[in-house]
Amino acid sequence: MKFNFTVAGENRFRAAGISLLIFLCAFSVASAANTESDNNWVATWSASPQPLWEGDFALPTNAPGNLEDRTLRQVARVSAGGERVRVVLSNRYGSKPLRIGAAHLALSGGEAEIVADSGRALTFSGEKAAVIPPGASMVSDPVALSVKPLQQLAVSLYLPQPTPPQTFHWDGLQTAYIGDGNQVDSGEMEIASTTNTRVFLSGILVDAEKKTRAVVAFGDSITDGNASTPDANHRWPDFLAERLAGRNIAVVNAGISGARLLDSFMGENALARFQRDVLGQPGVSTAVVLMGINDIGWPGSDLAPKKSLPEVGQMIGIYRQLIARAHLHDVRILGATLTPFENALDGAPVQNYYTEEKEALRQEINRWIRESGEFDAVIDFDRALRDPDNPRHIRAEYDSGDHLHPGDAGYRAMAEAVDPELL
Repeated sequence: MKFNFTVAGENRFRAAGISLLIFLCAFSVASAANTESDNNWVATWSASPQPLWEGDFALPTNAPGNLEDRTLRQVARVSAGGERVRVVLSNRYGSKPLRIGAAHLALSGGEAEIVADSGRALTFSGEKAAVIPPGASMVSDPVALSVKPLQQLAVSLYLPQPTPPQTFHWDGLQTAYIGDGNQVDSGEMEIASTTNTRVFLSGILVDAEKKTRAVVAFGDSITDGNASTPDANHRWPDFLAERLAGRNIAVVNAGISGARLLDSFMGENALARFQRDVLGQPGVSTAVVLMGINDIGWPGSDLAPKKSLPEVGQMIGIYRQLIARAHLHDVRILGATLTPFENALDGAPVQNYYTEEKEALRQEINRWIRESGEFDAVIDFDRALRDPDNPRHIRAEYDSGDHLHPGDAGYRAMAEAVDPELL
């Protein structure tokens, strides 16, 4: 049998074929879009980037030296879990491109060890090596790894070229391990040195259950956990994460020791980093702001001897900006009262951190936080920590000993003062 197509019939056949092809392509794109929409990437851990500081300053950076042909393994405990993971690296303050020769993710086996068969090579845009431009960050491609709430991960980076740690997080409170050569997938690293700072690692994301959202704790050293036990996850956001484990709420720590509302040095000022460290966190629904004690304590102390005490209106103006920015992104923002600090840092290298005038300013700020109604809710950390017999001072059992930072028990008391329904 012969088929004799006319030109018109052939054109109709071609048109039908083209229509079918367009339909299949559209179906494929729609399927990919639906698959992507099924994802729920949520920040589950972070360490806010800081620049190295220079000059005559009371606090040393303690950062490792120039890293070349070295592997850096860092351990981080997540808050929420998920079935896929991504890692965020930062070269925010680098003056040159940051070259990553290889990167690796695994479940931590304790100290520098990783759990057998849990290792995953990380790629960036499909490549095992990455070059991160100055001022930028880079997110790894997703890897399949089942991570439970409160599980510890090990992120290993191989740095093949001379690499000064210009972007770091000072108060890491977690031992990181440095070894010679490329040991990213080594089950037991050969360790040459250690550091308790975070270097380049700024975030971990998980593909979590649909309802999961993130709470970001935005603050200074009291949020960063200064004076808590190293390698123990005893910061107040850590204790809060333990309370909320399994409730589809991730707790992300965006504290920087030395952070201030108005000024920059040990990290940028609050307004300069709020977008990156809070609003830019995937899945954020709520922010908790505990910041301002350094704006009060630094002026006239050995940390800022020529600085004048700020006006109460200046500090309130920054809080109002944070509130406005959060609401523009549909993020709830909770204000936390500033904690007691009488005799703070007495006997330490830093003198004159506390004065009666500074205490009066703290009381004014706390009154505004409690009574203004401008935050969506208030967490009264001052009430949770203060000595009933001397409200200007931290209760002895909560004091780390420097009269400024809580100890482990104090950080636990702060977490217990948070009503989960507020989150």
